[in-house]
Amino acid sequence: DPRAPRPRRLMRGVNLEAAFAAITAHWSPVVIADLNGQQVKAVKFLGDFHWHQHTHEDEMFLVHRGEFRMEFRDRSVTLRAGEFVVVPRGTEHRPVAEAEVEVLLFEPATTVRVGD
Repeated sequence: DPRAPRPRRLMRGVNLEAAFAAITAHWSPVVIADLNGQQVKAVKFLGDFHWHQHTHEDEMFLVHRGEFRMEFRDRSVTLRAGEFVVVPRGTEHRPVAEAEVEVLLFEPATTVRVGD
């Protein structure tokens, strides 16, 4: 029953500087929040990720620090701190970072990191 009370989660602020400082591996997202079946993940990119797509989920990439290029088969979009892109479901893409970049991902909890 959606009206049934849910257990309360501990409410706390999230310090992005601390979240990113704790990440030691590139391309390994860390869940920093859950809401309404969605997850907010902190991740560091460096280099090229592989081409992939997500059949059932959209993804949002928000740059916290640095810049990266989101490549699509027909074009690319360069994103800098404070900018974001939404990749619609079924769209083949790959992030490319020439230097380390800190990114927040917003996606459904069911999203498989490596795509379909």
